[in-house]
Amino acid sequence: MKNMTDSNLIKPTNEIEALQQGELIVYPTEAVWGIGCDPENEAAVMKLLAAKNRPVEKGLIVVAQNLSQCHDYFDFDKVPIEKRPEIFSSWPGPITWLLPAKASAPKWITGGSDMIAIRISAHPTIQRICKTFNRPIVSTSANRTTEPVCNNIGEAMKVFGSDVSIYVNESLGGSDKPSIIKHSLTGEIFRS
Repeated sequence: MKNMTDSNLIKPTNEIEALQQGELIVYPTEAVWGIGCDPENEAAVMKLLAAKNRPVEKGLIVVAQNLSQCHDYFDFDKVPIEKRPEIFSSWPGPITWLLPAKASAPKWITGGSDMIAIRISAHPTIQRICKTFNRPIVSTSANRTTEPVCNNIGEAMKVFGSDVSIYVNESLGGSDKPSIIKHSLTGEIFRS
């Protein structure tokens, strides 16, 4: 049997095939267009970082359908009991929490930090993708670092072109700004 290489893979026809093949996708989020990939695939994450011109040290957000999809990423036991109600009652929703990362969490996602950014999204497209993919995906804004966020899928196509395999042309959510990012241990707000 012939070995499969990148050059002879069949081009993905949908976002799930793209994620499985280590490709990038652009998709709608609560407020902005996102670009993502399989967080477990280091090569895919490096491709995403190169496309955005983003340093790995900044870390990335992981977005999921439900909390159980994230159990391999954050250390539940290190989340103080008194903080848990605020965190877990905010999901699904547009709040990203910096949570204590498990030692097994991919360093290319955490940026080498001992924290990991996680959001459980209520957006129907993200819910469907994560449910079908059966795990979280990377979620970062669809733009090159320091440049404005793409306002529509056409702008994303102009910016990323063939770096992205699948553009999921569905509706954005109703939020007027990206998710809030809060530190789970200190309550500090990094983005509001």
